[in-house]
Amino acid sequence: MPTPHNKAEMGEIAKTVLMPGDPLRAKFIAETFLENPVLFNDVRGMLGFTGTYQGRPVSVMGSGMGMPSIGIYSYELYSQYGVENIIRIGSAGSYTDKAKIYDVVLATGAYSESSYARTQNGCEDDTLTPSAELCDALRASAAKLGIPMVEGVIHSSDVFYRHDDRTNPTYWERLRDEKGCVAVEMESFALFHNANVLGKRAACLLTISDSFVSSEATTAEERQLSFTNMMKIALGAEV
Repeated sequence: MPTPHNKAEMGEIAKTVLMPGDPLRAKFIAETFLENPVLFNDVRGMLGFTGTYQGRPVSVMGSGMGMPSIGIYSYELYSQYGVENIIRIGSAGSYTDKAKIYDVVLATGAYSESSYARTQNGCEDDTLTPSAELCDALRASAAKLGIPMVEGVIHSSDVFYRHDDRTNPTYWERLRDEKGCVAVEMESFALFHNANVLGKRAACLLTISDSFVSSEATTAEERQLSFTNMMKIALGAEV
């Protein structure tokens, strides 16, 4: 039966789903890369499409912003629709000069201060890891395409606009130096947790859209056009 946030019927969603935060980016991916994409969801404007890529069924669906949002959608996809693999594809802010504007980052772990995992099932871990198998498939896809990736732990934050507490080193510098975080985003910790709880696979690819160590930044239009490397890697992963 359809869930409260997804009107798709069983069989309309592929085993592998790409999840950008923005539902309009999901639409862009479907219309640009998929053959014969079919809309399976538009509840609350969270667009989802299924089509084929190089003969393989693939779905793409927005997740919304933040852990509560991706927590809802990914849990329903895994538990109600038979989805096995979710690859988050999103933007991130860099914490280090090792990850520059437009670089693609493969998350090897997600650190968070969030209470999501603890509230969901009592998990006290502050760093969660993605599927090794799915990450290997993404590495193989990137190598085949000749697209370099930066790998490292990311920070999944509940807060976008953090109040400056004027500490030195700053909060993000401590996360970089003490936790090894290379970039910050807002969703992957919850996605990895849901996958671990439900015995599914999850991974995360990010494109650096702005930086804490550089004045460079991207516009909304540039993000739309320049994130295609990340999309191609995700679509090319054979799982």
